[in-house]
Amino acid sequence: MSTAYELSGRTAQKQRTRQALVEAARALVEQGTTPTVEDTADMASISRTTAYRYFPNQRALLAAAHPSTERRSLLPDDAPDDAGARLEIVVDEVVRLVLHDEAQQRTMLRLSLTPTPGELPLRQGRVIAWLAEALEPDRARIGDEGLDRLVRAIRTAIGIESLVWLVDVAGLDRDDAAEQMRWAARTLHRGALASC
Repeated sequence: MSTAYELSGRTAQKQRTRQALVEAARALVEQGTTPTVEDTADMASISRTTAYRYFPNQRALLAAAHPSTERRSLLPDDAPDDAGARLEIVVDEVVRLVLHDEAQQRTMLRLSLTPTPGELPLRQGRVIAWLAEALEPDRARIGDEGLDRLVRAIRTAIGIESLVWLVDVAGLDRDDAAEQMRWAARTLHRGALASC
């Protein structure tokens, strides 16, 4: 989300400055740190005062640096009609994103565990929306409430929270953890349909 400062004056230059800050924040997260606005400004060779014009706090910076925030759908234009096939596409992509962006997602997860009221940078419902879109063909069969319950159940089985538990607690390697998440999503879907 752009600040009022970014929307006036030399907008192209401001867009480049913002992007430099976002890229610096991502690089710092990939190095295993949780960067402050000051750290990010230093890495991007941008003054701290300027950086704060774009990101008033660490949470705003990290929310902007979080990958995949702009994607509205994970389904291709020629998505299948079958909800199970659609679900597989979405779950595969969510798992791929989690593995690819694991460092950033772990940082956002840490921040979300001690949230500021009204600020949950990781919790914006993107995966919920992607799953609901995938499972839309099942709405007539399982109803609105059933679809909502199924989407929430699958969301608990995939994502960074699941990866952290499967790898850090259960001791699976990342490939096995990814397959476990896929299996859980398929199993929950089949179970919901069987109970109708």
